[in-house]
Amino acid sequence: MSDLLTHAEYQAIAQQLDFPRTAFIDGKYRAGSGKTFPTINPATEDALAEITGCNAVDVDFAVGKAREAFDQGHWSKLHPSDRKDVLIRLCKLITRNRRELAVMESLDSGKPILDCETIDVPETIHCIKWHAEAVDKIYDQVGPTGDDALSMIVREPIGVVGVVLPWNFPLMMLAWKIGPALAAGCSVIVKPAEQTSMTALRVAELAHEARVPRGVLQVLPGYGPDVGKPLGLHMDVDMVSFTGSTETGKRFLRYAADSNLKKVVLECGGKNPAVVLKDAENLDHVAQHVVNAAFWNAGQNCSATSRLIVHQAVKGPLMERIEARLRDWKTGDPLDPGTHIGALIDADHCKKVRSFLDKKDRGDGPFVQPLIYHVSKDDQRVRDEIFGPVLCVIEVASNDEAIEIANDTEYGLAASVFTSGTRQAIRAARDIRAGTVTVNCYGEGDISTPFGGYKQSGFGGRDNGVHAHDQFTELKTIWIDLNDPSEGDNVG
Repeated sequence: MSDLLTHAEYQAIAQQLDFPRTAFIDGKYRAGSGKTFPTINPATEDALAEITGCNAVDVDFAVGKAREAFDQGHWSKLHPSDRKDVLIRLCKLITRNRRELAVMESLDSGKPILDCETIDVPETIHCIKWHAEAVDKIYDQVGPTGDDALSMIVREPIGVVGVVLPWNFPLMMLAWKIGPALAAGCSVIVKPAEQTSMTALRVAELAHEARVPRGVLQVLPGYGPDVGKPLGLHMDVDMVSFTGSTETGKRFLRYAADSNLKKVVLECGGKNPAVVLKDAENLDHVAQHVVNAAFWNAGQNCSATSRLIVHQAVKGPLMERIEARLRDWKTGDPLDPGTHIGALIDADHCKKVRSFLDKKDRGDGPFVQPLIYHVSKDDQRVRDEIFGPVLCVIEVASNDEAIEIANDTEYGLAASVFTSGTRQAIRAARDIRAGTVTVNCYGEGDISTPFGGYKQSGFGGRDNGVHAHDQFTELKTIWIDLNDPSEGDNVG
């Protein structure tokens, strides 16, 4: 999208930022009724701003405004092409403010500015634009009937949607949710992670500037029990879309059962394997993808490759290449454009990640150097989602053993297979139980492909692609009797 600035230039932008500090409700910033909490720069552990959080009172007020906006139809019944135009205007405003958003994201989350500038902000814009462009090109259906009836199968916006976001990709996950939800015509209430509230608030302000009507996009910062739980239990919220830990995701299923049986879509954890078979070619290429997959965003990624399952015949030369490539990955100040690995999100998460490390590797502070451990398939680090820059290497003696170990997990979000054999690639991709399997690369597909998981990695739907639109709509059958009532049976 643009050339990177210097470290000093990013620092200058950081010093000039005006951080949002309150909720965005009904078209303007409003102080919430909940606890005030600091938003911390993970790299310096200093407070960036004090944010006034929300609670159940604010949730109830925002849901009322969202329902009012939905029922009025200024957005929900707007022609799809007109909604498209508003969302594209939002994309232009995000583009205009991209540097501000990139620096704010880096400061708030500890992510390298390199990623924020080249991945997170551009992908945020692309995602919202893609769904905007798709919404007036998705056709409904006419069912097969006899000559005496007409059946139409139509999508309608589901209503008021609660969106609960993670802290690891604040802008991108916001776009993954609000892109299709707003395009479909829903009213959306966003609960950002309490660690990373600011860019969601700023985007809501830009959406209002782009003429998204009041009440259609609202952002309520605060803690899970204060905002997330009331959203999940609210009787007038029609759906919750959640990305985060499996443990928290399960709570929203319970909230739905205890309230109005609202629709719930979950994208949860992962313990993702990269399977390198005996005939894998170009080990330099494999090493490049494995390093990126394991250590991008400091491993704080639900689809990160945290398990390298490698055939013993190629393990030695592959590990040499991985270790050589990893030496180029600099850990440090996120605002330095030469940094590849920034700070972990907060002290609690640092403590969790370090609990999995050997004593000699633990250190202190907000930075954890990338680490590689050679382990057995039964090691606890192979079972649990560490969510840090840690790669576990497991040696195998056959392809069958590799696939068996790849599937030996409660998760099933993503996987990669490296092989030169087409038949082996297809067989492995089919046999691995994961929502996305890439061959000879690491990735999640693109905006056009559905993303979500098997087993405890996901539930209820998929992000991205036209499939994401489906989850924010209700399917309705309209059946029209074409018989002429005057031609009915005569009696007598």
